[in-house]
Amino acid sequence: MIFQQALVGTSGSNVKLHNLRAILLTLLRHQNISRVRLAELTGLSTTTITNLTAELVAQGMVAEMGTEHPHRRRGVGRPRRALQLVPGAGHALGVHIGVGSLRITLTDLLARPLTMHAIAHELDRSPREVLDAALNSVNAIVAESGIAPETIVGVGVGASGLVDPLNGVNVLAPNLGWRDVPIRQWVAERLPYPVCVDNNVRAMALAEALFGQGQGVAALAFVYARVGVGAGLVLGDQLYHGAGAGAGEIGHTTILNHGDECRCGNRGCLETLVSEPALVAQARALAAKAPDGDLAHALHATPNDRMAAIFAAAAQGDAATRAMLADRARYMGIALANLVNVLNPDLIVMGGLFAQGREWLLPATEATLRKCAFANMGQRARLTTTTFGRDVGAIGAATLALSAFFYQQIDSMAH
Repeated sequence: MIFQQALVGTSGSNVKLHNLRAILLTLLRHQNISRVRLAELTGLSTTTITNLTAELVAQGMVAEMGTEHPHRRRGVGRPRRALQLVPGAGHALGVHIGVGSLRITLTDLLARPLTMHAIAHELDRSPREVLDAALNSVNAIVAESGIAPETIVGVGVGASGLVDPLNGVNVLAPNLGWRDVPIRQWVAERLPYPVCVDNNVRAMALAEALFGQGQGVAALAFVYARVGVGAGLVLGDQLYHGAGAGAGEIGHTTILNHGDECRCGNRGCLETLVSEPALVAQARALAAKAPDGDLAHALHATPNDRMAAIFAAAAQGDAATRAMLADRARYMGIALANLVNVLNPDLIVMGGLFAQGREWLLPATEATLRKCAFANMGQRARLTTTTFGRDVGAIGAATLALSAFFYQQIDSMAH
């Protein structure tokens, strides 16, 4: 808690935390603004702005950088000194726990990665073994970076499955075989930083909202498909968790009443139709019918990255592969139309397979969304792919820490 103590000083009052949160979030949104403009945007008094920004400048977290841009000033007079966040004044650690993979990063205050580590993990390893491997990598990253540990605001963990963020517990992750894993407790035992834990796709959504294409967007949905399928919802810069922290389990919405059995125990879930295992199964069936075709050759040539092989066959013009991908993408479009009807988001960001295979999956997804959503809501929702590529999970996890322990100052989530 060294960083947080330096930031809030000795008063630590709720009012001061609220004011700091308003200032930091506004500086994140509006770089190079004067104290006067900062007061206008936050609604805080000029005295409060002057006192708190003086503390932030003294601590090296904010700096005066030239003058405010002329178009932001009204009237005439001396140019106003502009304030900016100092990105390197603080850092965050992010741990993304995927199905069979870990991605760990160290970022600055703008969630820009300074380093990125990727580790494979076997699904038969225990949760403790997987977390230990991740934390060993975290310690190695910090040691190799040369940064002062006291500049680290905290560590965020984004985990697959149903996650209780209040208690930091992975309640259920069917694709990992995990149940009731006390992630925050285990991480806090190994690392001297505040820890926050949430679902990995919610973390990705928050990264897009704070640092990506979702800045200034009132309602954002992030949809990620890989081994599983999930969604993260951000409303007014705040993650929406739902009553039981289960909001966003779009992968377990029923699309086909008599479809294949899902790992969750139900049948016909979206996840059984558009996840990596589902697409690979479809591709293998197609390849068996045409053993001398482009798809069969691609799968044979790239056995360790089957989705890359499938997209390569599509790029080579394999008509059956393209048709299969478009057919599966339509199921995602139906799910997104239902999401739009319920949430009415301004922006839907796609990650995972739908970013990797954007050329072959997004057109049919978007066409179905536009066609099936109620009234014109499907036309108004913008559909795009993630800003952060394959790193979105780790950057999202780091964003959890940046949001909780720097921009929002939620001390209750530490420990």
